[in-house]
Formats: sequence, C-alpha cells, structure tokens
Amino acid sequence: MSKVLELSGISKGYHLGKPNEIKVLDRLDLTLNTGEIVALEAPSGSGKSTLLHIAGLLDTPDAGRVSVDGVEAGKADRQRTALRRATLGFVYQFHHLLPEFTALENIMLPQLTAGATRREATERAHMLLAEVGLKGRAEHRPAELSGGEQQRVAFCRAVANAPKVLLADEPTGNLDPETSDTVFSALLKLARNDGMAALVATHNPALAARMDRRLRLVGGQIKES
Repeated sequence: MSKVLELSGISKGYHLGKPNEIKVLDRLDLTLNTGEIVALEAPSGSGKSTLLHIAGLLDTPDAGRVSVDGVEAGKADRQRTALRRATLGFVYQFHHLLPEFTALENIMLPQLTAGATRREATERAHMLLAEVGLKGRAEHRPAELSGGEQQRVAFCRAVANAPKVLLADEPTGNLDPETSDTVFSALLKLARNDGMAALVATHNPALAARMDRRLRLVGGQIKES
C-alpha cells in the first residue's frame, strides 16, 4: 500500500489574547494508505474538526506539513484549492444537498464543474445511485428523501469525481442505528469499489470496529486503538 495522505509534525493553536494559547494539535503524525478506511475517534472539543480541516486543506497548520497523493500542500491558496479539488472528497454530519436540484443533479454538479460532459456526469451519477440502492430516487429532490437517503446521496456526491481521499465528519451522527448502518455500508461499498482511502470521524464504536484501523485523538496527538 502507498501513502495517499500524510500529516507530519502538525501543530495548531488558537490565541485567546497574548500570551494565552490553546494548543489543539501538538506535533501530530497521521498516515492514510490507499484503499484503507480508518476510524477517527475523538470526544467533542478534542480538535477533531481542526484536524479534518487541516487534512482537507481547508485550514493551515502552525507547523508541520500535509501531503496528498504525493504532493505537498503549500501555502498558496490557488495551489491548495487545485489540490483539494483534484484529490479530496468531503462528507459532513448534515448532507448540505442543494434543495432545488434532484438527487441526480446534486451528484452531477461537481462532475460538470470539474469538466465532465453532461453525458459522462449523468452516467456516473446513475451508477453511483444504483450502488447505494437509490436507483429509483434519482429524480427526487432532497425534501422528498429520508435522512438516510439524503446522506447516501451526499456520499455519492463526495465520490463523484473519484477522489483519492474521502474525509467524513460524523457522517452518521444524526441517524438512527439501522439507518446509520445502511449509510455506512454504502460508504464502505463506494470506497472499496473506487479504491480510495477514507478517514471517518465517528462516535459510534460499532461502526469504528468495521473499519481497517481505529485512531484516537488524545492530547493533540494520534494514538492507535
């Protein structure tokens, strides 16, 4: 397996007025390999979201480096944005689907933005919906879908451009246990089929146990579970 996401010596703090500083991440190291799905278990307030934002190139660390698919992220916004669009996908606890568009269109949009033809985007969107058991819901808008269905559409949108890495922040946190299991199974299938790596933050130990590795964020550093 090759490294597809590497965080080395990452530190991040927030200043509440000189000289006070809250150290959130402290010389943290994390490696994600191609094709593996890794659980990130962390209590609220531990820096989980900060870590995911740095890994997703949405924030910059005070120290350390982030590399995605062998490319080190610099500090220039344009370079970081291009690398993020080319290699990363995101899923959050709340789906953030565009309400005026159908499930199919929500999955097509990122592909069209990336330069796919309408035919290519339509075919892949239909394929992804079929993979997660939503073949018959393609023309439904988000308001016509259940919470679990909306989250499955969000997963499809996140992987529409075949990212190297999927970052998921509590993606099943607002779902009941049965629906949560269905949604995670869909994520697992999409990740395995596309060969991408996934870092999934979760409070659900049953879901974490189904992943390839379990990591804990403790005292600003990563520990293997």
